[in-house]
Amino acid sequence: MSKIIGIDLGTTNSCVSVMEGNNVVVIANREGSRTTPSIVAFSNTGDTLVGQMAKRQAAKNPKNTVFAVKRLIGRTIDDPEVVRLKSLVPFDIVPMGSGERKTPGVKIGDKEYSPQEISALILSQMRDIAEDYVGEKIEQAVITVPANFNDAQRQATRDAGRIAGLDVLRVINEPTAASLGYGFGEDRHETIVVYDLGGGTFDISILRLGDGMYEVLSTVGDPFLGGEDFDNRIVETLLSEFQDENGIDLHSDMSAMYRIKEAAECAKQELSVARETEINLPFLTIKDGAPLHMSRTITRTELEDLTRDIVEKTIPICQQALDDAQLTAKDITQVVLVGGMTRMPLVRERVQQYFNIPINTDVNPDEIVSIGASVQAGVLNGDVQEVALMDVTPLSLGIETMGGVFMPLIPRNTPIPCEASEIFSTTVDYQEMVNVHVLQGERELASENYSLARFELWGIPPLLRGMPQIEVSFKIDASGIVSVSALEKTTGREANVKIEASGGLSESEIDTMIAEAEAKRNSDAELHERIDKINEAKGLVYMAERSLKQMGSYLPEDTVAQFQNAIAQHMDYLNNNPNDMLTEDVKSTIRELEKLAQTIAETAFNAMSN
Repeated sequence: MSKIIGIDLGTTNSCVSVMEGNNVVVIANREGSRTTPSIVAFSNTGDTLVGQMAKRQAAKNPKNTVFAVKRLIGRTIDDPEVVRLKSLVPFDIVPMGSGERKTPGVKIGDKEYSPQEISALILSQMRDIAEDYVGEKIEQAVITVPANFNDAQRQATRDAGRIAGLDVLRVINEPTAASLGYGFGEDRHETIVVYDLGGGTFDISILRLGDGMYEVLSTVGDPFLGGEDFDNRIVETLLSEFQDENGIDLHSDMSAMYRIKEAAECAKQELSVARETEINLPFLTIKDGAPLHMSRTITRTELEDLTRDIVEKTIPICQQALDDAQLTAKDITQVVLVGGMTRMPLVRERVQQYFNIPINTDVNPDEIVSIGASVQAGVLNGDVQEVALMDVTPLSLGIETMGGVFMPLIPRNTPIPCEASEIFSTTVDYQEMVNVHVLQGERELASENYSLARFELWGIPPLLRGMPQIEVSFKIDASGIVSVSALEKTTGREANVKIEASGGLSESEIDTMIAEAEAKRNSDAELHERIDKINEAKGLVYMAERSLKQMGSYLPEDTVAQFQNAIAQHMDYLNNNPNDMLTEDVKSTIRELEKLAQTIAETAFNAMSN
């Protein structure tokens, strides 16, 4: 049976793993890292770059480099989170789709990309990394999402997987996946908290573990609270100080903004292990013909003062999770930290203080979610027999009733898969049609909740209001995907809808994107090969330069000059022909560089011997 991979599709970084026998292997990418930046860039030469390659060139190409797209997926253009993100990123976020419900997209040049398309490029990279490792084609995956993702966001994530050429067998909550990774292979009988503070979202889930059963008792979260918010606090501080000192507002300088953001992220990470760090950004901008630089020491204490309120926002959410599970902090036996932000000492101290027990630091917070996804893949594939998962729905599901009131049929934290139904009737005499408005959320008024779908049921007998019997039924599958039906009991007439992603992609659009992605797969592979050749050639240049530096003193000056000239010519060719790395000329250049390094060494050795 073919391999099923587990993918943690993160806001900042993504991770892929696979079951190997009774163990899970987290797979390293071509750069040797076990996580890959969730960044996609479109170069001036028409190449699409993903991961570390995209991140490296971001400062020079900020408007065409897309990051944190997970914060857009499955949302509408007027969502407060989307409006806020537009002010924080250098790329253009534009409305897409037809009708009244516009969805956010990313505009690169003359083309618009949906968040699903960008996410699909990241997922394709994860698939390629896995295929390189296992040596076979990968077609199926389990993908994780934040526990607080609504149905539209889950559907949109599934669509991204389809566009990437993956059959997404299951979409599971990130904290639930983390618990699977934490408990797999261990005989644990515990009530645990999974505190998941990642790059873009915060989730907390409470689970009961025992005898291979993973029972989610409650899950709560904030879809717009994460590491990006910590970075932005540092960024805004640096920008404000720079403006006070130099009289220049850098918000509109996209290249400078990206450099500052990258420096802020690095400083935040370094302050998890160091008490202070330096931010040095030379030649950040120019004023009156003179370059301006940014140099700043930032301490851990200062960072904690800047971001303490962000950490505090997670505490009421922890309390809500305990209340929903009908537990207190004293009932918790273990706290498992997930997500890169949980490395921050302030976060660890505050969580330990709140739950009043030592926190678990045995798991890798960047990898544990992907590991859990692979455990779930192993369950689906029949490789793992001793694990049973009982998850819950994170948000209430229901319909709009008379007066614009939201009536939940399935309360949040109901174990899934599940079904529920309720009998309704008409509100007008002789009414022959009802409009069913499906909603998700926790507010009393329908207008304050998230609209999932509307559909109509026709053919109702023309009776006095209140007489027709209309049964509305909800069904949620194991991935948290929703189906709704309405049945008129007298006539047997029925209407139903499988909730489609409000990301706005139709089946035909998805099919087109799948075809485009498949068509580009060969060119993407060629790009990777080209970049590998570039790195190989430049590595040989470095070897030749190092050999000449180490042994040049043993050679005549004219011989050294000849070698230096040959190295310079090769390097000049490589820099001026970045798109020709697969031609015979370049392959010949690589062979010549190999001979050059060897010739330098042999010539120097002979000179030393004489």
